[in-house]
Amino acid sequence: MASPTAAAAAAPSHRFLLLLFLALLLAPFASAAAPHRHRLPSRHLASLNASAPPTTYFEVDRPIRPPLGSIGPCSTLLLSHSFGATYGRPPVTAAYAPPECLAAARTRGGSLALAVLEWSADCRGRQFDRIFGVWLSGAELLRSCTAEPRATGILWSVSRDVTRNAALLAEPGEVAVYLGNIVDQTYTGVYHVNLTLHLYFHPAPPPLSQQADLIVPISRSLPLNDGQWFAIQNATDVQSKSLAIPSNTYRAVLEVFVSFHGSDEFWYTNPPDEYIEANNISNLPGNGSFREVVVRVDGQVVGAVWPFTVIYTGGINPLLWRPITGIGSFNLPTYDIDITPFLGKLLDGKEHNFGFSVTNALDVWYIDANLHLWLDHKSKKTVGSLVIYDAPPLALGVKSGFSGLDGKFLTNASRHVSATGWVKSSFGEVTTTFYQRFSYANSNVFTTNGTVQVVNQTIDAKSGIFVKDASAVLLSEEVHKVFPLYIYTGTSDQVGDEYSLVSLVKLGVNDKMVSGGKLGFSYRSLRNAQSARDTMRVKKNLVVGGLGNTHQVYKYMGTDGCYFRDVSSRNYTIISDKSDGSCSKRSPSGSDRFSLQ
Repeated sequence: MASPTAAAAAAPSHRFLLLLFLALLLAPFASAAAPHRHRLPSRHLASLNASAPPTTYFEVDRPIRPPLGSIGPCSTLLLSHSFGATYGRPPVTAAYAPPECLAAARTRGGSLALAVLEWSADCRGRQFDRIFGVWLSGAELLRSCTAEPRATGILWSVSRDVTRNAALLAEPGEVAVYLGNIVDQTYTGVYHVNLTLHLYFHPAPPPLSQQADLIVPISRSLPLNDGQWFAIQNATDVQSKSLAIPSNTYRAVLEVFVSFHGSDEFWYTNPPDEYIEANNISNLPGNGSFREVVVRVDGQVVGAVWPFTVIYTGGINPLLWRPITGIGSFNLPTYDIDITPFLGKLLDGKEHNFGFSVTNALDVWYIDANLHLWLDHKSKKTVGSLVIYDAPPLALGVKSGFSGLDGKFLTNASRHVSATGWVKSSFGEVTTTFYQRFSYANSNVFTTNGTVQVVNQTIDAKSGIFVKDASAVLLSEEVHKVFPLYIYTGTSDQVGDEYSLVSLVKLGVNDKMVSGGKLGFSYRSLRNAQSARDTMRVKKNLVVGGLGNTHQVYKYMGTDGCYFRDVSSRNYTIISDKSDGSCSKRSPSGSDRFSLQ
C-alpha cells in the first residue's frame, strides 16, 4: 500500500504538462490512499441549485438481453450500504444464500440462462472518483469506478453479466464490497449503493453447459482493511497464491481483473527515467510508457495481459466524463487466459503457485483472478501432458531524443505465448492449443518547453484456442482486439496561480471474434469509439470554469444480436442520442467511423 501524499501546488510554467497531470489531475487509487492529491475539485459546482434534479451518468454499452424463451427476472437484493468514511476499513460484507428461485428452477428441470449483477448508486456533494470491487466468496465479480458527484446529485448504475459464475452463485457464501472513501469538510460525497442479483432461467437444461463446475478465487482472503485484490507496487513485486486443483479437472481458464492507479494511472504518458533524471524533475512517474501483466504458474509464463487504457471518471480532465463516462470506467474489462495445456503439471493433487507481476510497474496495480475449472464427473482423475510450449522473452525497444523539456519517445513492444497440451478424461483424449500475440506502439512527444504533450498509442492483441479430439475439431476460436489511444494536452494563459488547460482524448475498442467447430458457430464485431475535448480554467488548484464535449459511437454485431448508439454531450447535458437494437445494414447515422469531429 502506498503512503498518502498531500495536495500539490499548481505546476509553475517552466514545468511540463505531465508533471501538471500528476500533481493536479490524477486520482490515486481509492483503496490505498488518503484524499486524492492529483485531481482538481470544481469550485463552481458548489454554487449550483441544490434543488435541481440529479444527473444520470452512464457508460455506453449494449443492453444485456435475456435469452429468447427464458423466464425472469428473479431479483435479490444482496447488499445496501452508504460508503462514507470507509477508507482503510474492512470491506462491507453480507451473507449470501442462493436465491430460492435458483433451487426451484433446478427442481423443475430448468437451468440458469442469465445472471446479471446490478450496482446502482447515488451521491451528492463533492468527491473524487474511487475504485471499488465486488467479491463473492473471494471471487471478484465486478471492478468499477465511482462517478464524481455534483451539488445537485448524481445517479448511475452498472450491470454486469456474471452467468459464467453460475457454480459460485449456487453455493452459500459471503458478498464483500470494498469502496475506500473519505468524507470530511471538503469532500462531502457519500456513495449510497444497492447491489442486486437478477436471474433468468431456461425451462429445460441446455444441451451443453458452457459454465465452469468450480470457481477458485486467486485473491487475498478476509479479514482485510482493503480490497481482496493483490497490490503490485513496483516492477520486481510478484504477488501470488498457491492452491491445489481437483484431480478430475479437464479444462481450466484464468479470468484476470486488472486496474492501475497512483503513479501508474496514466502509465501510457510516462517518459523514461533518463528524461526525468536529465531534467532533475522530482515527483514525476517514469519507467517509460509500456506496461504488461505477466501471469505465471510455478514460475512459468502461461500468458499476459496488455490492458485497455481505462480512463476513470476524474481522469485527465474530469469535465470530459459528465455524464458520458470513459470506455470501461464503470465496467472494467477482464482478460481470459486458457491454461488447459498446462493441466498435465497441475493434476498431481499438490499445491501450485499462481503469480502476477507487471513489467515496469510503479505504485500501484490491483490484480486478482478467478480460476474457472471444468470437472469430469464420471472419473476421479484425469491425466495430461504439455507437448509444445513457446514463450520467448518480451521484445521491448525505446528510442529517445530530447533537449531540455522538449522531446520525443518512441516505444515498441511485442510478445508471443503459445502452448499445446492434451488431457485424457471420460470424454476421450482432447488436445488444446492456446496462443497470444501482442504488439504495441507508443509515441510520446513533449513540445513548447514541456507544456504540450501528445500521446499516440496502439495496442494490438490476438489470441486463439483450438480444441480437437481424435475425430473432430471441437472448437476453433480467434479473437482480435485493437485499442487505439490519442491524447493532446496543453496549458496556456498562466497568470500567477491561474491558467487554462486544453485536453483532447480519443480512445476506442475494436474487437472481433470468430468461433466454430463441433459446438457451433458464433461471431462478434464491436467498434466502440469515443472522443472528448475540453477547455478548463484552473485557479488555486480548483476548476473555476470549463466546457467539455464528448462524442461516442458504439456499434456491435454478432450472432447474439446487434446494437448501435451514437451519443454526444456538452457539460452534463445530452445534446444528441440515437440508438438502434436491430441488425439493419445501415446504422441510424450511416457511419461507424472513428472520428475526432
